[in-house]
Amino acid sequence: MTSSPSASPSVPRPARPGPASSRTTPPPGAATPAPSGDLAVALASLAGFDGCFGCGSEAESGLRIRHTGAEDGVVTCEFTVRKEHQGAPGLCHGGVLATAMDEALGGAAWLLGNRYVTGRLETDYLAPVPVDSDVFVRAWCTGVDGRKAYLEGEARVGGPEGTIAVRAAAVFIEVPGEHFVPEG
Repeated sequence: MTSSPSASPSVPRPARPGPASSRTTPPPGAATPAPSGDLAVALASLAGFDGCFGCGSEAESGLRIRHTGAEDGVVTCEFTVRKEHQGAPGLCHGGVLATAMDEALGGAAWLLGNRYVTGRLETDYLAPVPVDSDVFVRAWCTGVDGRKAYLEGEARVGGPEGTIAVRAAAVFIEVPGEHFVPEG
């Protein structure tokens, strides 16, 4: 079964080449909601999280992912693989790529208008990502069932239409605002 949410023709949402696991596939009848939030507003609600390894500007060795937009529920972001992100010689570490997917999928979840955290993340590594590469990530919601939001995404190397290097599927869980306790 290939899943792909309904979308406007201007923003294609590619289907995974095979099924995500049963744990990251929305159950029959799950709603495919229209995004109710604005990415800038959702990200602004994370004020004080500049140390986030994924998107924080103060995370010295972090990814410093730049959220570049959200259109029709598809979140886009990008980052450049630096030497400190290396795993095998000259290549990005798989855990770094999983972190990038988690960051983008989380942005798509937050567009739903509530607060979410990662419950399960599955990644398929399809191509190597060299150090100094620009990585372009897209993520979208495939369904919501209760407190669970089901999401998918992909990362491409070299440009928004470049080679697909990673595909991911995830379940995010809605949590109350108190879940996020400021440092103190």
